[in-house]
Amino acid sequence: MKLGFIGTGNISSDVVSGICNSKISYKKIILSPRNKKKSLKLKKKFKKIEIAKTNQEVIDKSDWIFLGVLPEVGEKILPKLKFKPKQTVVSFISTINYNELKKILKKKSNIVRAIPMPPISLGKGPIAIFPPHKNVKMFFNKIGNTIEIKSEKLSKNFWATSGTMAAFYEMLKVLSEWLVKKGLSRIQAQQYITSLYSALAELAAANSKKDLKYFVNESQTPGGLNWQGVNELRKFGYYKSLQKTINNILKRLNRS
Repeated sequence: MKLGFIGTGNISSDVVSGICNSKISYKKIILSPRNKKKSLKLKKKFKKIEIAKTNQEVIDKSDWIFLGVLPEVGEKILPKLKFKPKQTVVSFISTINYNELKKILKKKSNIVRAIPMPPISLGKGPIAIFPPHKNVKMFFNKIGNTIEIKSEKLSKNFWATSGTMAAFYEMLKVLSEWLVKKGLSRIQAQQYITSLYSALAELAAANSKKDLKYFVNESQTPGGLNWQGVNELRKFGYYKSLQKTINNILKRLNRS
């Protein structure tokens, strides 16, 4: 199987890295010429990677196509491309919905929208897909955990929550920088903060049948440090602001 990528931004690069580091069987990965710096970096790092001269060449040479361009770029370039009948097309484009993709691609392609996250480069993390697709599910299960969604309306909720990724890293950065100001080295501070939050998430994932409310309650005692931390943030409206932000992201997606 030959895999083609149109657009080689951060997410596409992470997916390519995940594939190359996995046990997925493929003959070749063909990258579009867009973002030559990232494409050349991937070609240098992994075998069986080829950089095409045009986007059309990527389509012509590939069995599966992954779309990793910005929405405005996709709207501009995709109508000019000729996809092969029954070709599997996996789109990472956030604001071009399934029906729009069907109209743009014209051919009777097997279209699937997917939401991969950066940890896919390590073979970890969720990949929400719509509509359900057996082969695409099996593919992504080898580099993460595939979640099939039966409704595109529901899939937008996954896109919305994924919009908090940078906010999460910002929180880690703030905590790390606070430790640095208190005298720790940056390496020590980042190791501590990333290890702490990674372990907390892993503990919750290992006990995923339990409501997350359980962990909120179990990690604090009345009058304790964690009790103070969560209640002060509640008082300051931190979590209400988070919910408001996710709702605003969802509104943006619903307008697309």
